Amino acid sequence: MGHAQQLRDLLAPLGVYRWEGTFQWGELQSQGATLDQVAEELADTQQEMHLTTAQGEGLDRILSLLGRERGEASVEDLRATAAALLRIGGGSFTLAAMNDTLRGCGLPARVEETGDPLKLKVIFPQAAGIPAGFAQIQARVEDILPCHVQVEYQFGEAE
Repeated sequence: MGHAQQLRDLLAPLGVYRWEGTFQWGELQSQGATLDQVAEELADTQQEMHLTTAQGEGLDRILSLLGRERGEASVEDLRATAAALLRIGGGSFTLAAMNDTLRGCGLPARVEETGDPLKLKVIFPQAAGIPAGFAQIQARVEDILPCHVQVEYQFGEAE
């Protein structure tokens, strides 16, 4: 039921309006159509302001705040990436948290300690060699990991 009918139903019990053959019903229809447009825009805004439902402008803005672009990834992958990046906080630099963030960003890698507290190893277990577009992957990894830590990359499983 549209807003015009809701307005009519709300005013009908007053008994002071004549609906047939008057401008009053036309005026309510006009106001109802405007309210319908407002409701539609509010629904779109509500969808775009939540990460779990955003698809268009809202998702683009979240990604922009995180220094990312839409690229060719699916909407679900972009939402997962944004959620993983938004989880980064003061306690996010444990191995489990860093690995969770890498997985959430769709990176086929894992982080391991090296024994040196200022060095981490990022392993791409499924890669036989340096993957295509590695510079972009490297930039994403280094955005996620603590900036004061040196990162060593390894392709394929550890010996």
